[in-house]
Amino acid sequence: MAKKGQSQVTKLKKSRFAFVGDIIGELRKVVWPTKQEALRLTIMVLIVCITVGLILGAIDYGFAELVAKVFLGGS
Repeated sequence: MAKKGQSQVTKLKKSRFAFVGDIIGELRKVVWPTKQEALRLTIMVLIVCITVGLILGAIDYGFAELVAKVFLGGS
């Protein structure tokens, strides 16, 4: 009975750190982008973020003006 408990503890310790080897193995399979691809994708992300920010800012400004004129009767 004691041997069974010890083997479970040993398996548990091995399984706790086995994932590190699995991570390294998976990272070796990854096809990393070239510098040119990374730069192109970074620029695309920045353009999309700026575009969405401008659109949301315009919508927010429009609603703020609408609320000011309709509900606050204002200037």
